[in-house]
Amino acid sequence: MADSKLLFHLSDIHFGLEDNRALDWVMQEIAEQRPDAVAITGDLTMRARHREFAAATHWIKALDVPVTVEIGNHDMPYFNPVERFLDPYRRMRSIADKVEREIDLPGLAIVPLKTVRRWQPRLNWSKGWITDPALERCLTAIDALPPGTQVLVTAHHPLREVGTQGTALTRHGLKALTELAKRPVLAVISGHVHDAFDIMEETAEGQVRMIGAGTLSKRVRSTPPSFNELRWDGKHLTVKVRNLDDVDTRDMMIDDVPEDAMPPREPGEPVAPVNQVPRTDPPVH
Repeated sequence: MADSKLLFHLSDIHFGLEDNRALDWVMQEIAEQRPDAVAITGDLTMRARHREFAAATHWIKALDVPVTVEIGNHDMPYFNPVERFLDPYRRMRSIADKVEREIDLPGLAIVPLKTVRRWQPRLNWSKGWITDPALERCLTAIDALPPGTQVLVTAHHPLREVGTQGTALTRHGLKALTELAKRPVLAVISGHVHDAFDIMEETAEGQVRMIGAGTLSKRVRSTPPSFNELRWDGKHLTVKVRNLDDVDTRDMMIDDVPEDAMPPREPGEPVAPVNQVPRTDPPVH
């Protein structure tokens, strides 16, 4: 169809523990298929080191298609608390035009929603937190779109609240989902858990579709490295999980978002203190 859109959804590349075979394959797929846009939903690096960002930004700048990049919890300065608080995006300046970028395509927009914070009033800063200003920026951007435009919202953390104080994935996630349910949002696409998923979330205002991408790093959880191929034909959004092992899409998808939402550690990987920086389409609105 003339208005069909092809989008690639990548996440959790984790330069420092990246899977170069998977990255070479994805780069070739982008060059050959020429998607309308690429959305990378955070965790470009493993420990936000300068050399990791240098490798990540070099790879991203080589993608000759429109790209938007979300910030992940691993992308906040890890060993430099002064920089984390005063200038947390400094190491991404070479791709500043892509960070939290809105991409407007005919009839379809990609709008960012920040889920990371420089600090949180709880011990585990790796989990998500949506501030009122971050949500307001996202909603304002959606409300300013031309009538009839459908939206994909990009975030690093899944927005699901699991209902307990200690294991909540994203604080104020339910509030955000409820507001997004009032708007023409096709789905919220995210990363963080290192496995793909495609689930519907109920809110008081209706359903919101949540789509997660797996990892392109060596920090795999239960499925091999992968990315999502999204197709929008003007009526339906379909998801195909692409992976080098040729595993079927359905077998690549987990049934639900785990409460801990954390990938396993690599053998020998140090454990940082937690307070250190560490299927049916919904109706078209």
